[in-house]
Amino acid sequence: MNAVNSITQVAGMMADPKRSAMLWALIDGSARSTDELALAIGLSTSSACMHLSLLVAAGLLRVDVRGRKRHFRLATPEVGAAVEALASIQLGQHPQARAPLRIAPTLSKARLCGDHLGGEIAAQLLQRLLDASWLEGEPSHLSVSSRGKAQLEALGVFIDALAPGHQRGCVMCHCSEWSDQGPHLGGSLGHALLKLFLQSGWVQELDGGRALYVPPPGVRQIGAIARPVSRQVG
Repeated sequence: MNAVNSITQVAGMMADPKRSAMLWALIDGSARSTDELALAIGLSTSSACMHLSLLVAAGLLRVDVRGRKRHFRLATPEVGAAVEALASIQLGQHPQARAPLRIAPTLSKARLCGDHLGGEIAAQLLQRLLDASWLEGEPSHLSVSSRGKAQLEALGVFIDALAPGHQRGCVMCHCSEWSDQGPHLGGSLGHALLKLFLQSGWVQELDGGRALYVPPPGVRQIGAIARPVSRQVG
């Protein structure tokens, strides 16, 4: 199947408001039953079954059988990325006038965004890195400063290993997947930091979904990165 046919078929599936609402209800990577989705979208069970069958046949959803009930989840991370990308586009509006996306509560604090960390905690981290001058350059082409390189290596993230031969170039993308929380760090640096957080136990994955759990020690450790040192007045 060529790209044009693929786009046409997927777009046709998502064009129905009920089906797109079902996909958005599953954006956090969770699995939900037919009855849950029908109630959330405001459909009868029979109508929900019809739309879910079409989405499964199209390869956008997969089914988990639990006893007598069927639960549905997004088939692949690529499906989630496509849904998010379409949800982020608001035609005919100036970017500053766009309404923010409504994010599932389970994804608001911390979530997987591709291969890096997204959510409130990630947006706050990027802002601290910028304020502390660990990053430099234009928003569309950020790079790690000399100060940032030394500080990140102290954490165990070695910049030279992320982009061999391109240490002076951009080793990250200024990811802004969700419009209501501000941009967060992506690219090779974002991936390396997420790997560090997971290995350190500061961030934990939940049931194979996109939502992440940040235990209190993780909140403290991540929150301390690039945080200004308060000075005590004697």
